Amino acid sequence: MDRRSFFRRTVSKAAQTVVREVDDKVRADAVHWIRPPYALDELEFLLACTRCGECVSICPYKVIFPLESRLGAKVVNTPALDLLNMACHLCEDWPCVNVCETAALKIPDVEEGHNIPLPFLAKAGINTSSCLPYSGPECGACQGSCPVPGAMIWELEKPRIDSTLCTGCAMCRQACIVEPKAVFISSVYKDA
Repeated sequence: MDRRSFFRRTVSKAAQTVVREVDDKVRADAVHWIRPPYALDELEFLLACTRCGECVSICPYKVIFPLESRLGAKVVNTPALDLLNMACHLCEDWPCVNVCETAALKIPDVEEGHNIPLPFLAKAGINTSSCLPYSGPECGACQGSCPVPGAMIWELEKPRIDSTLCTGCAMCRQACIVEPKAVFISSVYKDA
């Protein structure tokens, strides 16, 4: 191997290491927020998003909000979903995605004749210690709230979430009548 090849390979490996470390740091920070539908992977998203606020303005349910400066300069004014207090309604026409000119939010390409897969927004789960059916009284407030067939399953009058189908839209959390909510929502980057 000549010197030029050696240095080229060394620089390439060093650059890959730096990119991997930056990506790991960005993902670690991203556990604190949830991005809108069809957001690119966090590092790509941060590089593509212009912080224009169009997706925030166009959301008919006002679920999208801009992140504050206290979370860091690199994420200030980038859009996030307030799924702890509201739910993403998985709009049929995806206005937040279609208004994004830089494709930071981008519906995946699919082959003709195939359906567009639903976005994976967040992780959802049932807190069995606060969910009423798990402690005795009947409830069912969240039953029927899930827009994704099969994502919320009722077994022996108790809800269970199928994580392979759940989008994390938080419709079940919004329907929950207990406080604190028996449905928890967390970032896709948490425990990843």
